[in-house]
Amino acid sequence: MYQLGHYGVSLVVFSPFGFAFLRLGRPELAFVTGAAMLGLSMLPDVDHRVPFVSHRGPTHSLLFAAAVGGAFAGAGHLLADAGSDLGVSVAPGVFGLSLPAFGFSVGALTVVAHLLGDVITPMGVNFLWPFTRSRYSLSLWPAKSRAANYGLFASGIFVASSALFLAVKL
Repeated sequence: MYQLGHYGVSLVVFSPFGFAFLRLGRPELAFVTGAAMLGLSMLPDVDHRVPFVSHRGPTHSLLFAAAVGGAFAGAGHLLADAGSDLGVSVAPGVFGLSLPAFGFSVGALTVVAHLLGDVITPMGVNFLWPFTRSRYSLSLWPAKSRAANYGLFASGIFVASSALFLAVKL
């Protein structure tokens, strides 16, 4: 998928979490999660700019999702420590998650959303790199399909808007 399609998939994946955060009275968590997922929706495609890394190789795997989640967890740990040093609680306290666990979840989910966007293309994704060379694909549309990219983006806008509407109206 191209950038617009990945935005759409990220919005669809984010929507149930955004809805839950809003219903729990935590709009700041909905905003942070949505901003992170949209802002980093193209992170796995950094492989285009890294020499000797094949496209849809290491950065398009569950191992990379775990690594990004680990980086977010580390940031969450630093934020929690900084908050406690200042006497401020910054732990999200949602779903029983600590700030590092919340960070891990957001980071990993961001990459997984990208992988879901790419698994629908014929090129597919090697979820289990480096353990196998197998690629998984639903082979629905080529990545360059304008209809698919715009359709995914429109779907993401619709699902996210519906989640926001329901969260506010319920």
